[in-house]
Amino acid sequence: MTDETPPNEPVGARFREFQAGLDQPDGKRHRQPRRRGGDGEQLTVPPADFASYYGRPVLKPPVWKYDIAGYLFTGGLAAGSALIGAGAQLTGRPGLRKVGRWTALGGVAASTYLLVHDLGRPARFHHMLRVAKVTSPMSVGTWILAAFGPLAGVAAVAELAPLLPQHGVLGLARRIAPPVGNVAGLAAAATAPALATYTGVLLADTAVPSWHDAYPSLPFVFAGSALAAASGVGLIAAPAAETAPLRRLALAAAAVEFGGGHQLERQGLTSEPYKHGRSGRLVKAGRALLAVGAATALLSRRSRVLSAISGAALVASSVATRFGVFEAGRVSARDPKYTVVPQRERLRSTTQL
Repeated sequence: MTDETPPNEPVGARFREFQAGLDQPDGKRHRQPRRRGGDGEQLTVPPADFASYYGRPVLKPPVWKYDIAGYLFTGGLAAGSALIGAGAQLTGRPGLRKVGRWTALGGVAASTYLLVHDLGRPARFHHMLRVAKVTSPMSVGTWILAAFGPLAGVAAVAELAPLLPQHGVLGLARRIAPPVGNVAGLAAAATAPALATYTGVLLADTAVPSWHDAYPSLPFVFAGSALAAASGVGLIAAPAAETAPLRRLALAAAAVEFGGGHQLERQGLTSEPYKHGRSGRLVKAGRALLAVGAATALLSRRSRVLSAISGAALVASSVATRFGVFEAGRVSARDPKYTVVPQRERLRSTTQL
């Protein structure tokens, strides 16, 4: 017997009373009279506010800190940039290729740091590589990150080849580096789609209501967000003469993300955090910035000023979207109505069949 259970009172009776309280129209449990005790005293239970079951949360909130929100952004940025770098390599745009490769390396380095920082000890990341479990999004994602990082690093370092001497051992490295970098860049691009979308699968694989119910759309939202962020960096840093593909890519990214975001708002009660509160404001800001960035990209042509404005809006859009989705999940985990009400609706629909 614990301190939370009064003496001589069955736990089952209290749980049935808790369930009955959830049927109140305002979603709160009201004070209800109880049977009289032997001494004639009227026993009552304290009112509950639909926030816990006798002091215990209905769902344990995620232990992830905002490092993971940053990890979601930087990982997507790295994946999108690797794709852009490979595309620039195949179409003969050396300036854009260089920006894509270096951004991919910077993004994967930042995402690895944020992940390790959230884990608390670097050894924990190493321990995650001891097992490859295809049914675990976290395990698969760890291996994707471990494969993508070295490939992105080799591709980026190969851009330093022109700085090496033309003779001797370093001269040999100067001649070998470009083809090796090209192979590594294409290999990194091959793993980039998985890196961009697995985080959406990872969030949806949890019990957090607003993440779990969004499993059909989160990968699309994250894919569009990744391409938008990478296009934004390219529009800011790449030569204006080589950015024409980025303007088209920004439009495609906006279409994918808007499509996935529309589905987020149609998942019933658990879509509320994406539309209201701090998380809703972040998601809406992300969409507004995405629209501004995509529209400005169409008008930028070779204008460095408009390209920079478009790029900044696209990058900021990706940041706001990732943090908004992350915060929406935390909100839905803290409020038990997002767990209890859908479960009760599913139970009612099952019993009516």
